[in-house]
Parts: sequence; C-alpha cells; structure tokens
Amino acid sequence: MGATVFFGCTFVAFGPAFSLFLLTVAGDPLRVIILVAGAFFWLVSLLLASLIWFISVQLSNREDSRLQYGLLVFGAAVSVLLQEAFRFAYFKLLKKADEGLATLSEDGQSPISLKQMAYVSGLSFGIISGVFSVINILADSIGPGIVGIHGDSPYYFITSAFLTMAVVFLHTFWGVIFFDACERRRYWSLALVVASHLVTSGLTFLNPWYQASLIPIYIITISMGVWAFFTAGGSLRSVLACLSCKQEEDNRVMVYSALQVPVED
Repeated sequence: MGATVFFGCTFVAFGPAFSLFLLTVAGDPLRVIILVAGAFFWLVSLLLASLIWFISVQLSNREDSRLQYGLLVFGAAVSVLLQEAFRFAYFKLLKKADEGLATLSEDGQSPISLKQMAYVSGLSFGIISGVFSVINILADSIGPGIVGIHGDSPYYFITSAFLTMAVVFLHTFWGVIFFDACERRRYWSLALVVASHLVTSGLTFLNPWYQASLIPIYIITISMGVWAFFTAGGSLRSVLACLSCKQEEDNRVMVYSALQVPVED
C-alpha cells in the first residue's frame, strides 16, 4: 500500500512537469542549461531564507508557541520575497546572456527568445520548489503507518501531491508573466505576481483544512495560467484552431527572381 501511495502521489505531483520537460526542454541543450541554472538560483534563495528564519528562531523565546508560529509565517513571507528577488536577478542574467548569444550568432539573432527563457526558468523554479516541498512527504508515504488512523485526514498525501503540482504550474506561469513585466516595465504586473505568490504561500497555513487552501490555490493557478497564455502571445483564435485540429493556411506568395533557381527543400 505504501508503494502505491508513493508512486501515485509522485506521478500526480511531477507527472505534468516531467512531461513538459521531455517535450519542451530536454531536446535543447541551451534550455537544459537554463533549467539547471534556474534551479540553482532558487536553491540560493531558499538557503538565505532558511538562514534568516533559523537566526530569528535562535534569538527568540523558543517556548512561546505563538511567537514560533509567527516566525514561521515570517519565514515563509521572507522566502517568497527572496524567490522573487532571485527571479529578477536571473532575468537580468539571462538578459545579458541573450545579448551575448545574439552577438555571437551569424545572423545577429539569439537562438532562444526571451519568452522561451521565461518559460524554462519558471519551470525550473517550479520543479525544484516542488521537490523540496514534497520530498519528505513522499518518503513518509512509503510507511510504516496509516494516515488517518488517529483521526487525522486520510487525504494528506494526495492533497500534498495536488498542491505540489499547482505550485509547479504557478512558478511556470509566474516566470512568463514576471519576465514580460520586467521587459516592458509593468510594475503593476510584478506586484500582482509577488502578491499572488504571498497569498498562495499563506493559504498553505490553512491546512489541514484542505478545502480552504487547495480550491483557492487552483483558482489562482488557472487565473495565472490564462494570464501567462495571453502574455506569451496566445489568443482565442489559436485555441479554437487547436481544438478543431486545423492548421492556418500560409497565404504568403513566394516570388523568385528570374535569374535565381529556387532552392529545393
């Protein structure tokens, strides 16, 4: 039973992320490098947030439970702010790298667009964040023991898996929106990304009241997904074309010079 729960929750939490990685990242070495570097940036933000929380706990009264809970909330907020700060630092780094790649290329164009880098960096933040948030829970799911035998919720593992999947998607969407907002200097978009991240983190403190945390988080996920879709250049027309399985016809006319033989594909 423990193995069934472990593999089931693992596939729920990381199945979509793994599929995105295989279909959109694994085939391009440059995207793989951006993915790994983005995970490193997130880890550094987690390290700094952990140090701040650890020092604050050591300097406080450890017997005061209310104070310790407040410090936990404070640590979560600091972690969110540091993640977004390092997302901005990663944007600046990728921006410089993009300029360098464009300079080195023969046609003066970068081999990867800023929107693609935003997507890959967001996916990297989401994957590494999901791994660190659920790895201990998955280890406990193997056993021994049965969740809920003492009156606790029996949906702890599956809820954590769905929550992790939402966080992976949210970081991906936040990456797309955040990079576009930085590029166009839309400060209100940056503020909404940070605010939604803080709200999502705060909602997790409502657990084990899962209805009050999971449902709003998925509402935020869907909203951010729609926003990221249109930010990346999507449209209702493209959605309808995808659903109807129709390809847009290319109406462009290729005109060849009478003195030049057309190059065969």
